[in-house]
Amino acid sequence: MLTQEILENSVKILDNKKAMDIKALKITDLTSVADYFVIVNGTSTTHIKALAEELEDQLAALGQEPKHIEGRATGWILLDYGNVVVHIFTPDQREVFNLEKLWQDAEEVDISAWVTE
Repeated sequence: MLTQEILENSVKILDNKKAMDIKALKITDLTSVADYFVIVNGTSTTHIKALAEELEDQLAALGQEPKHIEGRATGWILLDYGNVVVHIFTPDQREVFNLEKLWQDAEEVDISAWVTE
């Protein structure tokens, strides 16, 4: 699966599962870690676990397995799909880590065509 497909599918899957405040950042020119970060939050630790499980299951059905997963027992779950790294936070943890500020030089991807308003 191409990087763009992983990005688009991740956003759509998370949106369908009611993820909140979805952001996609293009970090290609800023780091070699990945090409994109997807940053979302859920309403609770239960919701972020459900978001992570849904994303993992749906992408696996499309043939894409995560290279690494961290934080299943915390308020921040990271799913690493190589060129796309998905960060799923509780609202409190998202505020604490504030990845959008840390990566403020990244280009925000227009995801409006992939999400329901």
